[in-house]
Amino acid sequence: MEVVNTKKSPAAIGPYSQAIKTGDLLFISGQLPMDPETMSIISGSVKDQTVKAIENLKAILEEAGLTLNNVVKTTVFIKDMNDFADINEIYASYFVENKPARACVEVARLPKDARVEIEAIATFK
Repeated sequence: MEVVNTKKSPAAIGPYSQAIKTGDLLFISGQLPMDPETMSIISGSVKDQTVKAIENLKAILEEAGLTLNNVVKTTVFIKDMNDFADINEIYASYFVENKPARACVEVARLPKDARVEIEAIATFK
């Protein structure tokens, strides 16, 4: 097992790692729309927040030598299911070639009152 960590994505805000590599898989913790320098949720629309969450996810993938094309499963947590179409529009613009399996759930609240959080599993194969 190996910890994957990058300064290009927000540091963990609790007792967990940004990502863990085990075997041929990389498990990436939920990524919030946070600026890695200020550790604050970015302002803007849910679309803006979705872009930032995915960009943070990409930074961790890149640190591990992977791309979004290596992602096999995501879970998208959203604060309001009414934002689903906007989030889906941004999500679809990033996952063009390889569309991973996905779950999307509405939750009562996310850390730091974010509107979206995305976690992923990627493969090195």
